[in-house]
Amino acid sequence: MNRNDVAQYALEKLTASGADKASVMVACGRKEEFNVEAGKFSLLRTLFNDALSLKAIHGGRKGVASINKLDKDSIDKAVADCTALAESATPDEAEDIAEKSENKSFDQSIGGSNMDGLFARTKDFLEQLGDEYPKIILEALITHFNSAQITYMNSNGVEFNENREFYQISTGFTAKEGEVATSLNFFNAKLPSLSAPFMDTGMLRTLLDEAVKSLDTRLADDKFVGKIIVTPACSDLIWGTLLNCFLTDRPLIDGTSRWKDSLGKKVADSKLTMRLSPHHPGIVAGERFTADGYESHDFDIIRDGLLKSFALSLYGARKTGNLRAGNTDFTSIEVTPGDTPLEDMIRGIDKGILLNRFSGGAPSPSGDISGIAKNSFLIENGKVTDALSETMISFNIIDALQNIPAISAERCTDGISVLPWCCLDGVTISGK
Repeated sequence: MNRNDVAQYALEKLTASGADKASVMVACGRKEEFNVEAGKFSLLRTLFNDALSLKAIHGGRKGVASINKLDKDSIDKAVADCTALAESATPDEAEDIAEKSENKSFDQSIGGSNMDGLFARTKDFLEQLGDEYPKIILEALITHFNSAQITYMNSNGVEFNENREFYQISTGFTAKEGEVATSLNFFNAKLPSLSAPFMDTGMLRTLLDEAVKSLDTRLADDKFVGKIIVTPACSDLIWGTLLNCFLTDRPLIDGTSRWKDSLGKKVADSKLTMRLSPHHPGIVAGERFTADGYESHDFDIIRDGLLKSFALSLYGARKTGNLRAGNTDFTSIEVTPGDTPLEDMIRGIDKGILLNRFSGGAPSPSGDISGIAKNSFLIENGKVTDALSETMISFNIIDALQNIPAISAERCTDGISVLPWCCLDGVTISGK
């Protein structure tokens, strides 16, 4: 059976088994990848991944099942398992599927794989790295071509199809000189083509430069309250925290989100506009339809400091009584640039940190954040000076967003997000 036949067969089986409402998603994926270890090619492989996800609702009770085989016997068993789970579940009126809409197909293909080209780009990167950054040690490097064909159908007559292709580079690295080694850092990017050298992608060159500079580190001299500039490489610290703690299903259903009653209200400095933008030209292979069965659209979460929307799924929206979000692609974060060049942002800080990576526990529901600044640098008298070692930072994200000193005019894109550098004030920095 082809992909659409599999989806249709599974959907018919679910409805025949007594489901009032049902949905299925079939994804047929292929990944062709190079692995590099110790600076040398170690592996070339092709991975195939077929997946079928089922959802059945009967009397408000939901059952779900997933398998990685698409033959009829496997589908029949998965349908039986899904139906049994629905029969034993607790009824929940919030469970539902997307209503009928226009069926669509989306083509995000790029002409298929060019593995010779991918090998050449990977080899060029290794040679360039060896020439320009002899102190960099690659702990891991994977470059690959991804393709997926996806079909969604539900019992209301919704049908979406997508063909998706992209290249990707993922690496972890340290710098080493003698017995001194830096903290591990990571870089990941999605690419629509092989037209540019990997070294020129996103912040990769900057992070390699800074890794070498981090061979000589020091602690901040004392404990003080100052400013930090959060780079695009540290996106989870602000944007991931906002989504996970205040904007998505779990905190809003649980009632722990401090923004649960803040729609239409000011939650941040007027400089801040944050969106989920899977259709942005800088986002590679962004979401085109949700797992709920809705076409994906870009939407504002915060606009000019005002909270415009939560990032809720269909279930979360029905559970909380709020509107469903335009998409559920929580990596496709876009933050509007400010009007201050990064150089001027740095120049305006007497004492603070340029923050590239953060290591700490999950932020609390109150928005309190505490952890260690990694791969980061001290800012003194308007200049980036020394690399920092194991320096603690702590602040409250809700409070910090109320007065953002500056957002950079520059933005960085890695095919995953489109982000500027963002300055936050009132951060406690603890050195010696």
